[in-house]
Amino acid sequence: MSVRQLTVGSANVETLFGTRDEHLRYLEKRLGLTVRARGSEVSLEGEEKAVEISARLLDTFDRLLSAGGGVGKQEFRTGVRVLEEDSSIDLVDFFLDASIPAGLKRYLVPRNLNQRLFIRSVYSYDMVFATGPAGTGKTYLAVALAAAALMEKEVRRIVLVRPAVEAGERLGFLPGDLEEKINPYLRPVYDALYDILGYEKVSTLIERQVIEIAPLAFMRGRTLNDAFIILDEAQNTTHEQMKMFLTRTGFHSKVVITGDITQIDLARGQASGLVEVLEILGDTKGIAFVEFTHRDVVRHRLVQEIVDRYAQWEAARKPITGETT
Repeated sequence: MSVRQLTVGSANVETLFGTRDEHLRYLEKRLGLTVRARGSEVSLEGEEKAVEISARLLDTFDRLLSAGGGVGKQEFRTGVRVLEEDSSIDLVDFFLDASIPAGLKRYLVPRNLNQRLFIRSVYSYDMVFATGPAGTGKTYLAVALAAAALMEKEVRRIVLVRPAVEAGERLGFLPGDLEEKINPYLRPVYDALYDILGYEKVSTLIERQVIEIAPLAFMRGRTLNDAFIILDEAQNTTHEQMKMFLTRTGFHSKVVITGDITQIDLARGQASGLVEVLEILGDTKGIAFVEFTHRDVVRHRLVQEIVDRYAQWEAARKPITGETT
């Protein structure tokens, strides 16, 4: 057991400790600590690593607040998760990354190390593959980074692509024009755009074709220059579709491919283009690969638990489903 005493700035106590000390209670529950606070004095008691993480967290956020920074519930919990992953990380640098445009900082604050790696990879590489379970922020961050590139005039347009697997060849039988037909498959992308840019601006940009939303089947034969291109739900592409999509990349363009290889909706026996491309291009220079795990889920706490339980159940069933008679 380890015990640590520390003093924080008296002006920062209310924000740092949270409403009714909710941040301190979170430390106790998450790290198995006993935390006592009296005024600006804090006492931490527990396992050495847990005490060290808590002390570093409180000290860092105390300094950030004194420097005029903000610390909310999400930032506090993100700080705990980050230090759990790597206790040597510089949280000041983590939260004040100067590479993120100021106007988008509230949307692009990474919630864990893999999100940070993803953001930096997109800034550094022209093509990035991001795989992992639902709730890890792949699509949202990709759309936010596309919006940032557009606002910074690094690209002239955003192209958002998704395979319409459920409709198959019957897309033409759905009512409405092309946009209305594919809306159900692109709703998560729309939601992220509205959140970041606002409904009116997104509508205007779509009308001006600065933002283009299209099903994967409509990409054939095109070359996309000066564009930020996102292929979402890429696990539902076939070998031919993935190859076709990747060869659409033009000059001064950036491409982000996201998908969850544990949720493939293709017909039984049909290989996923995303699974294949990870093997085909895995050692290609100039392409970045970011793999999110269940630990990176940032939705409701139950989502992470659900992902874990499904992974355990599916792993236990594999030997059975793989048997032949």
